[in-house]
Amino acid sequence: MDYQHYRTALAETLAQSELPFAPTEYQTRLDKVRHAMAQRGLDALLLTDPADINYLTGYHTFEVSVHACLVCTPTQLVLQVASIETGAAVVTARVDEIIGYRWENLDEIITPLADLLTSCKHIGIDGWSSGLRVGVMDALTTSVGKEHFCEAGDLLDTVRIVKSSAELEMLSESARITAAGLEAAMAAIRPGMTDNDIAAIGAKALLENGSEFMSLQPIVTSGHRIGVIHVNHKRRVIQPNEPIFLEFGAAYQRYTAPMMRTAVTGKPSAELTATRDLCRSLFESLCSYMKPGNTFDDAAKAADALLAPTRDQLFFSGVFGYAVGAQFPPSWVEGTGYIAQGLHRPFEENMVFHLPLCLRVPGQWGVGLSDTVVVTQHGAEPLTNNDWQLYQATDK
Repeated sequence: MDYQHYRTALAETLAQSELPFAPTEYQTRLDKVRHAMAQRGLDALLLTDPADINYLTGYHTFEVSVHACLVCTPTQLVLQVASIETGAAVVTARVDEIIGYRWENLDEIITPLADLLTSCKHIGIDGWSSGLRVGVMDALTTSVGKEHFCEAGDLLDTVRIVKSSAELEMLSESARITAAGLEAAMAAIRPGMTDNDIAAIGAKALLENGSEFMSLQPIVTSGHRIGVIHVNHKRRVIQPNEPIFLEFGAAYQRYTAPMMRTAVTGKPSAELTATRDLCRSLFESLCSYMKPGNTFDDAAKAADALLAPTRDQLFFSGVFGYAVGAQFPPSWVEGTGYIAQGLHRPFEENMVFHLPLCLRVPGQWGVGLSDTVVVTQHGAEPLTNNDWQLYQATDK
């Protein structure tokens, strides 16, 4: 049986059987996108980011390294996937047509796409998407004409960043599972264990409580390694009287609500406690500013003022929050919005952000605490349940 017959057989029995949301949810999203396209005079929108495709169609797979493309026009949704992905497309995607190509023969990609786009005068693309391959764009511009393509990466971002009530339910489920994983991991921390031991216990709890494959695996570091941003567990033995940093994010229907916690094997030092207090102050300031009428820049400047006295001692990334929603590996960062200075987009109700407040002394230690929050008329409210304390891991 070739992939064409495989697709047909699945379509007869399981077509759209794993759609995460009701068809009306997808139709509402599609209507908003098509309205935005009409306002910009776009005849087609070419989407290659797995999360963007998922947002409009429901399509999901763990194999996101191969080319996939969604062509959205005022009247059609056409999904192009590799032959090995046609089954997942049939089962999970709400589209008008699925086009397959043999994944071992990339020459089959361009002609069907060019045929779909030939009559389109203005085609929007996301030139900053990691899924948009140089080879594909070079071939398409040769076939269709470079003058027909224009940058439109912000079009879908503007729609995606504001969450529906159905999406908030998925994020709340992720928050519940994330908390269960962190609780299990922190309760197990003892000197003599490795960071891998703690990550394994946390991962097991995340999966047992319902997480799908995660966009980013559990992060656990300890001691001086916390002072290095974006390293992960590496068989290091946890010592007495040192901090352990944990950042987990369960995936529920691809939606992730991450959370950071910090534990200490013993009694927290005055430095750790003071840094914890600063993280909490930053969080409270951010939440108070995260409401309609204020901008991302407003919130970031207010928080940055609190950091000023310690700026020379503590490293901070500069991003006080980033939007989260449905994502795929290698990251749960949605990429539709960042709370940072110089970004003047206003907050809107039902935007959802992770506030990753991790302060590090390079080469020595760090404290990380966070919640995923939703913007309301009166400020941001947590979806996750961090208590904003340093968890004291003791022998029992």
